[in-house]
Amino acid sequence: MLFPMDLVFVTREGCGLCEKAERALWTLGIPYVRRDVDQDPGLFRLYTFRVPVLLLGEEVLLEGAFGEKDLLALVERWQESKGGKA
Repeated sequence: MLFPMDLVFVTREGCGLCEKAERALWTLGIPYVRRDVDQDPGLFRLYTFRVPVLLLGEEVLLEGAFGEKDLLALVERWQESKGGKA
């Protein structure tokens, strides 16, 4: 699955929605960097009550409760924007 390598998954320890979203990322093999909102003051200011959040650069791709279906739709939209499916 072709997808940008610079995705950031903003999460926090003990967050059930975050665990569900991260399992979906793992299941679909989507690469990401994991960042804990409570360990990063910049992320904390922006996303403390919004986790989980999936970012591409500064753009919020998904936030709140999301799973495999949401990620698959996101991948499809991204691939279409890049000129078709891989």
